[in-house]
Amino acid sequence: MSTVERLLKATEEIWAGYHEKPFVRGLGDGTLDVKKFRRYIIQDYWYLMDYTKVFAVGVAKSKSVEVMKLFAKYIQAILDGEVNVHNGYMADFGITQEELDHTPIAQDNRSYTSYMLSVAYRGGEAEVLTAIFSCAYSYEVIARQIVAERPDAPDHPLYGRWVRGYITERYTGNNVILKNMLEQLTADYTEAQLRELEEIFTACSRYEASFWDMAWEQRV
Repeated sequence: MSTVERLLKATEEIWAGYHEKPFVRGLGDGTLDVKKFRRYIIQDYWYLMDYTKVFAVGVAKSKSVEVMKLFAKYIQAILDGEVNVHNGYMADFGITQEELDHTPIAQDNRSYTSYMLSVAYRGGEAEVLTAIFSCAYSYEVIARQIVAERPDAPDHPLYGRWVRGYITERYTGNNVILKNMLEQLTADYTEAQLRELEEIFTACSRYEASFWDMAWEQRV
């Protein structure tokens, strides 16, 4: 069993639960309250800011130019890719920088990114990648499941943009690169090291589940 297969096996129940989250279901069938989505966009924007910092710590932890380039590439990809999707929605909703700056970061959000950053600071390249991969790949899995259940979801006038963003060739291709690098970095990992990666991946997966609940319940 590969490292990624092991991580996904350890968290399969958590990941299966993503598809049943009311927020995710609403994204897929187009019934999601726009006010909830607007608030999610703001919270996810701030999440992405700290998520990008995790990659930056990865640059500092890199032991090779190859890995350093990978982390650096993703910093730009996030800022030019996912953030641009959010910027589009923020323009649609009239969200200004002033509103962003005066919107408190939800506790679930802050806890999640604080955990990821703590993993990055105390761990090495593979630990950073493990924390990152949980989020990056889960969004692809969610978007693909939405399309499998509702082929017209990418055409929704509001939420279709979100769905399309996570099934593009660029986004899914980047996930393949992350996966392959994680396999490469953990090829000689001991059982104890792999168990630690499982703990990181499981914690991040639980945080992802909490993030969807936070978005639906509009927790602060």
